Amino acid sequence: MAITNQYLGTGHWAYRSFKNDPDLSHDLTQGDNTYCPEFGQGILKLVTHPDGTLTGTIGGPGWELKLQGSVQLGNPATLWFRGSGVVSGAPWIYDYLCYVVPHIPEGVDQVPALVGSVTRAIAHPGGDGKTNPAGVVASFFAVYQGS
Repeated sequence: MAITNQYLGTGHWAYRSFKNDPDLSHDLTQGDNTYCPEFGQGILKLVTHPDGTLTGTIGGPGWELKLQGSVQLGNPATLWFRGSGVVSGAPWIYDYLCYVVPHIPEGVDQVPALVGSVTRAIAHPGGDGKTNPAGVVASFFAVYQGS
């Protein structure tokens, strides 16, 4: 299914983000449990509007952020949005920039996908008792689940 300008990301997406670590010495295929490249995961629910705005939510167990942003048409289309909310009593703000992966003409079983970066806009407490600092950037992808 190709993403068209008709919906440009509207729907539910399985979201995963990863730390931007170029170190390939961690052999994840051999059960290296000492390293976790994952930054976050959840369900991304997007609604794009005819005026070019974007709304929705992103969340998982115990957390949810409300999204507001915009869509820029192009090849590929660009989505910019900000997620904000209160999680465990602390404000969270994350900024997202992603691209709609174009339809690959000879692609087999291509699933619509978004690829981009997420930035922690403000510091907030982490689950380990430490503070997660502002400015951290991670890469993400989201795969379409349906509407």
